[in-house]
Amino acid sequence: MNQQTMQNLTLFDLLARSWRRPSAIADLCFSADGSTVAFTSVDGTVAIAAIADQEPPESRIRVSGDLGQTTIRPREKPPMPLIATATFGDGDAPLAAYLHSGFLIGTAAGEAVRLTADGEGAKTPIKIEGPIVAIDHSARTAVTAVSDGRDVFLSRDLGDVTKLECGSTSSTDALAFSPGGRRLACGLGNGLSIWAVEGPASLIRDFVFPARPISIRWSGDGTWLASGLETGGVALINLADGLSGVIAGFPSPVRAVCWSQPANALLASGAFRIAGWSMTAPPLDGESAGALETGRAGLVLVETVAAHPEKKLVAAGYANGRITVAQIGGRDELLVRPLGSGVTALAWSGDGRHLAAGMVDGTAAIITFPGQMFK
Repeated sequence: MNQQTMQNLTLFDLLARSWRRPSAIADLCFSADGSTVAFTSVDGTVAIAAIADQEPPESRIRVSGDLGQTTIRPREKPPMPLIATATFGDGDAPLAAYLHSGFLIGTAAGEAVRLTADGEGAKTPIKIEGPIVAIDHSARTAVTAVSDGRDVFLSRDLGDVTKLECGSTSSTDALAFSPGGRRLACGLGNGLSIWAVEGPASLIRDFVFPARPISIRWSGDGTWLASGLETGGVALINLADGLSGVIAGFPSPVRAVCWSQPANALLASGAFRIAGWSMTAPPLDGESAGALETGRAGLVLVETVAAHPEKKLVAAGYANGRITVAQIGGRDELLVRPLGSGVTALAWSGDGRHLAAGMVDGTAAIITFPGQMFK
């Protein structure tokens, strides 16, 4: 490889293992033990990658003896191929981590399928009338929730299925268990319903918003709930006192929201820069309260964000394929990938070593950062 080619390599070229799927990546999810990551595509298939790397970055780093300059050589071998599954239906299949290294997949036939790390599928007793459009699983309480887009169903220990009596026919295509698994948030039309599910399911409270929730995330301690809205905003709920508010002014749907425990911050996509707020001054009364200028503003929309689990960092994926890692509350950012196909999904592994990414052109990637990169 000549010197000019080496200079043109990006961090993505040097640090990422990437694969090309036949259709766009819709979502991705790390397994509970962090050993695998599953990528769903809009053609209804799922592909699984092992996190173990034959050529980790540390094995390719060299420090020159005379200048002390650190360089990393490119990979010499292609990554191990993905394990691809059969089609689970038309459109992307919802998924959730299950047990240690496996996943639960919702199918168009209304079944929840167990998927092992080696791609083997097995049916579960969960079966509903219509297609499963949303699924979540709580490892803490062994409760699974699924939705057919209209009703929500619960299953304990993958046993009998019971329907939540929501009393509503509004669309329900967003679900999220609280960290402890004792509460379930369900998007219902232009709002959210919070349910207690530890024993017999019971409604805690309904919240109404200006638009439909398309993403739901609980804070790490389960006291806050953030929801990205289909039309320009983020809904914020404090479960302790029942207060809620909407951060408005987003030019695009907020497809991703995330919480940073190290920075005590909420972050969101849907704007021309990474949107963030400090929770020391929660933005319940307007978008300016506690605002954190993170990364650099530009002319391209942020499509997705993912907060680092251990450091005050956030990864952002843009519509033009750009991927950055920024210090929360600071303008400095690490350019991982300058351009390419639009980024649809990002997630960090539990140890913060790996950043998984999915793109519109079907690229699935795992970016592994050397330990000394984020000190």
